[in-house]
Order: sequence, then C-alpha cells, then structure tokens
Amino acid sequence: MKDAIQELNENVSVPFEKARAMPPSVYTSKHFLKAELDHIFKKGWFCVGRASALPKPGDYLTLDLAEQPILVLRDRFGIIRAMSNVCRHRMSTLLEGRGNTSSIVCPYHAWTYNLDGSLRGAPAMSLNEAFCKSEYTLPTIRCEEWLGWVFVTLYPEADAVCDDLRGVEAHINDYNMSGYIETFYETHIWDTNWKILAENFMESYHLPVCHAGTIGGLSSLEEMICPPGEAAFNYHTILKDDTLRIALAHPNNTVLKGERRRMTYLLAIYPSLLITLTPGYFWYLSLHPKGVGQVQIGFGGGMSADYMDDEDAQDNFRQLKTLLDKVNVEDRGCTEKVYRGLCSETAKPGHLSHLERPNYDFALYLNSRVKNND
Repeated sequence: MKDAIQELNENVSVPFEKARAMPPSVYTSKHFLKAELDHIFKKGWFCVGRASALPKPGDYLTLDLAEQPILVLRDRFGIIRAMSNVCRHRMSTLLEGRGNTSSIVCPYHAWTYNLDGSLRGAPAMSLNEAFCKSEYTLPTIRCEEWLGWVFVTLYPEADAVCDDLRGVEAHINDYNMSGYIETFYETHIWDTNWKILAENFMESYHLPVCHAGTIGGLSSLEEMICPPGEAAFNYHTILKDDTLRIALAHPNNTVLKGERRRMTYLLAIYPSLLITLTPGYFWYLSLHPKGVGQVQIGFGGGMSADYMDDEDAQDNFRQLKTLLDKVNVEDRGCTEKVYRGLCSETAKPGHLSHLERPNYDFALYLNSRVKNND
C-alpha cells in the first residue's frame, strides 16, 4: 500500500497541464505531518509577523515552532532577537502570548533573564557550589528581518531569508513593503489542514463563488495572472476596480505607474506565509499545523505609509477590517468543508484549472522537502 509521500511524488510527476489536486492522504496522514514538521517547519524559515508589531524595547511575542517554544523580542539596543522560551533551571516555559517586559522571569522559581537571554538572578542558589550564573544563557534561535517581516528558524544552516526571497523583491520593490505598518494581529484555530488554507489563499479561482457576498465581484477571472512559481515562493496577481479606494495607490504615490496602481499581489512564501499586498494596505496569514485536522493562524494587517498619514485612514481601515473578517468567515466555511470532504472514502482529486498554477507549485515544493528525507 502506498503512503502519502509516495502518492504525492506520483501526483507531481506529470506536467502542470495534466495535473490534479494533491491526494487526500497528504492532508490526513499523521506520517506525512511528521515529515512536514521534521523537514519543513524544523528546517525552513517561519514568519512570526511584522517588526512594526515590536516597536519598543521589551516588546515580545511567543510561539511554538515544530513543538519548540520560542520567544522573539526587541532588546534594549533595539535589536530583534529570538531565543528558547524554556528556563534553564527546571525547564518551565517562560513568557506567554504577547506583551512588554523589562526582563524575562520564570513563573516557576523566578529565575530572571535579561533581554539578551543572559541570567540576571537565581534565588536561593548560593549554596550550590557548582552553580555558575554565566553558564545559564537562553539558547539563541536564528532570527532575520526582511522587508519588515520577522522570520525565525530552528536550522542553523538555513540560507539567508534575503537570498531565498530575492525574486519576491524583484516583483514588488516599487511597493515599498518594508514601510507598511501593522495595525492589527489576531490568532485563530480552524478545523482544517494547514495546506488546504494555504492552497485556498494561493488561488483566486474560488473568489466569485466562495466570496460572492464580499469581494467576489471586485476582480475578474480573466484578469488573473498565475505565472510559474519559484523555489521559495509562488504568486499571482489580480487587478482591483475602484470600489475599494484603499486598495489603490494613494494620490501622493508617484512611484507606481499604470496598472500597478491597482494591482494586488498574492504572495505565498513557503512554507506558510501568505500575503495580500495592495498599494494601500496588506493583510497576511502565517500558518502552523495543529495535527492533521487543525491549523493555527496568525492573522494580521495594516496600511502603507501613504494612507497612515490620511486623516480618514483609520476609518478606512476599520471598514476594510470589517470586510476582511467577513472574508475570513467565508474562507473558514469553504476550507473546513474541503477537509471534511477529502476525509471521505470516496474523495478523489480532480484536474487543476489554469488558475490553480500556484497550487501545483506548492505541491512541487512539498514533495521536494519530504520525498528524500523520510
């Protein structure tokens, strides 16, 4: 009997013009999930959000990456760094959620660490002759910034983020994405596989139907461009009409020309950073699996610098956020239905539309990471 890794390898062995959706086992197999955690999430770069969400010294966020607790913070010199979120004493986790702190205090025995991870103090340890405070620094996790995004990796030998994503910069350099400011961030858990939600983002084929009540009419299938992807990402573009003003280039923006003033990029940066980038705003999803049937979602967004300066910018974005929340409700319904459906014994993947080219490229990426590493 074939396993999910073999089935995916066979699935991507045909050219895109004859390709089908990925087989159900790729989404439902616990064995395949373990391969993803070991060879994708443990070895790749994972996006934790925007640097603008950590503006002050002591601002921090926490996450579990492939079951490893990590904290990311801005230190007292203004540098964003990542480190283990596990105390060096009795191994409790340290910080929770997001916030601001002047030091990192263990909630179990109050061992206290500086913002650079060095141990500041440890109560009642003076009688242990072997204890040496300088030996108890929190382990460092690789952390890099790229165009305003913060990435971490558990793999010391990973290529630099900027090297992997040089092709993205070439496409969107005139958008000045590093200047966009995050104005909201939320976390959600949906009952679907993480790859289903990723694929849902990667294709706009579903917009007219799944989003008929919201954004389905803002763009035309005939104007969607889905070129072949690259090793570390795929993308497609759509052209927005003038219904949503904040999606268009600001009148003060003299850099974007022609159709690019209304062009939206949908960027899928592997494994799981999904960015909708318009000339006026952005929103994103950062996905991490919670078993085969659930996904943890980091959902954030904000505005370009041009719109941040407008007197009515906040009102514009509040209206947009209301719209995005409705879009999420629609996407949740669609992606949870897909997961329930592919769990059926009768489920069989159909052929892909030309508008689903990014999904094929995503399957190629997944296959390249798991097929030789099992």
